[in-house]
Amino acid sequence: MAQLPPTSGFTSIHTNTICSTKPPPVFSVHFSRAKLNLNRYPFLHNCPRRLRPRFPSRAFDTESDQKLPDEDEEIGGEEEAELIDDKKYPTGEFVYMEYDPWENLVVKFKMLFAFPWQRVKKGSVLTMKIRGEISDQLKSRFSSGLSLPQICENLIKAAYDPRISGIYLQIEPLSCGWGKVEEIRRHVLDFKKSGKFIVGYVPACGEKEYYIGSACQELYAPPSAYFQLYGLTVSASFLGGVLEKIGIEPQVERIGKYKSAGDQLTRKSISNENREMLTALLDNIYGNWVETISLVKGKKKEDIENFVNEGVYEVERLKEDGWITDIKYEDEVESLLKERLAIPSSKKLPTVDYRKYCRVKKWTLGLAGSRNRIAIIRASGSISRVRGSLSTSSSGIVSEQFIEKIRTVRESKRYKAVVLRIDSPGGDALASDLMWREIKLLAAKKPVVASMADVAASGGYYMAMAAQTIVAENLTITGSIGVVTGKFNLERLYEKIGFNKEIISRGRYAELTAADQRPFRTDEAELFAKSAQSAYRSFRDKAASSRSMTVDKMEEVAQGRVWSGNDAASRGLVDAIGGISRAVAIAKQKANIPLDEQVTLVEISRPSTSLFDILGGFGSSVAEADKAIKELMQLVSSSDGIQARVDGIVLEQLDGASYANIIFTLLKDCISSF
Repeated sequence: MAQLPPTSGFTSIHTNTICSTKPPPVFSVHFSRAKLNLNRYPFLHNCPRRLRPRFPSRAFDTESDQKLPDEDEEIGGEEEAELIDDKKYPTGEFVYMEYDPWENLVVKFKMLFAFPWQRVKKGSVLTMKIRGEISDQLKSRFSSGLSLPQICENLIKAAYDPRISGIYLQIEPLSCGWGKVEEIRRHVLDFKKSGKFIVGYVPACGEKEYYIGSACQELYAPPSAYFQLYGLTVSASFLGGVLEKIGIEPQVERIGKYKSAGDQLTRKSISNENREMLTALLDNIYGNWVETISLVKGKKKEDIENFVNEGVYEVERLKEDGWITDIKYEDEVESLLKERLAIPSSKKLPTVDYRKYCRVKKWTLGLAGSRNRIAIIRASGSISRVRGSLSTSSSGIVSEQFIEKIRTVRESKRYKAVVLRIDSPGGDALASDLMWREIKLLAAKKPVVASMADVAASGGYYMAMAAQTIVAENLTITGSIGVVTGKFNLERLYEKIGFNKEIISRGRYAELTAADQRPFRTDEAELFAKSAQSAYRSFRDKAASSRSMTVDKMEEVAQGRVWSGNDAASRGLVDAIGGISRAVAIAKQKANIPLDEQVTLVEISRPSTSLFDILGGFGSSVAEADKAIKELMQLVSSSDGIQARVDGIVLEQLDGASYANIIFTLLKDCISSF
């Protein structure tokens, strides 16, 4: 893989995808492309009813990865990849089975020994408020924000907890991606199989919020609720005109016709290829939303689209047309729940909130594990090779630490298989390649299944393609195998502000990235182009080899194009569609563990608690400061070294706010100073 010396401008290799969850680098070289009847677990697949299975896996167990035995175990191996028949894999579908009298007695006995902070009053309602960002990592007690695995685990625990009578789910504006939204919705539907009620409340509702709310048995909204079911948009921001005004010339070499990261800096309008790619992604997401809601409402797709196109915002109309159950304020919903539970109006509704319920241990509910263990290794955030001096413990994927975990699991006999959970737009290209190598070595000894969350593009896909099987959500953002490289020529800017820079060098190409006060010489431009071609070929060829495709076939789906999970599956980049439960089911299958037998899922890393996490728990203002500091650290660290990441193009109503706004703010301040 070609590498260029770091520069203060931008040198990164990254995807041209949309929905970046991290600030884009200023400039970059882009590299893209049961023991039966004893315990119960939710990830169940193809099991006869007569076996009365429980949970074949212990979801989100936080068992430490420390003090592992130094033993080797060889299970599974390389599997031939081809265009996949999705049906050949187990579904991992949740099957709820009621406790028998003996199990009920055992669970009640275990609850007697629970710590006080793990106890819940009988007849309680689990209240969860989901809003804003949702992390794919486990959260510590003091961490602010929500954790997808803990949300899902709470829904599973509540299904079996005899003390929980139902769930009150408050849904507010979300800034996570559609992969996580799909996972939450799936677990809401799974919870409903328990027969307990789940009531939703939406004071402000867009497409994502309604997608989850529509899975609830009842959905309420206040009279003044903000409903914006107006459809979805995709946008691409371009800085070419802005940079031209302030005297900055991006010199870009793009490999891959869909690679739009360079376009963001050089163009003033969208290219035909970029428009084609973004339109396809938008059609996928919008089509999936319309189809799902039409099935829930029992209406034709045309009826749903007509309703959206009417621009309905009146809550009364939403009730009339059956989009919500009724119009009620929050206190009225609580009164409704009291009535349902036969609680006098003068008494308080017994509730347990999300954070407290996260502390309830699964063993108290009879959701114990087994001797068969599957390791869960999570990789979330931007990729870097080493942790910076100012980085926090949650600053993304640090390859040095990640590789240590991979090697520990590879050398241990405790784990029968591995699920690699990826939620990353990419990052450092060298770090991505080093992790790819270690994952390949792990996959040679044990089954490895990659599970994609919101985004696993460029560096994120680089990691995933080392696994034997890749599982993605329908709307996961993935692929982006392409390269763009360049530097900033600041000659005109320096003239405007009276700045001068002179360089004394030895070696023909010593000033290749150091000389930002002048454009490339002809020979320098040729070297840059050759380096980009080499980096692209390296990524593309490894992707072709990993997916058992010819280089020509991989070339057709590479060229920097971003795909939805569904489209990626139809083109051989992904093997199966589903969430982490399906990935676990496939891991069991590959490890020759009977599908009706429970396993223990072991989270290799416990959530760590930083000073920022502790401070963030004391108030929203401190939490926002914490977030801003972390974003700044990530932005600073991303500008040092070659990167493989998603660029700043964003699906505004698909994956939250654009980090390109940071660049626009800085450039606006710079322009105003002239």
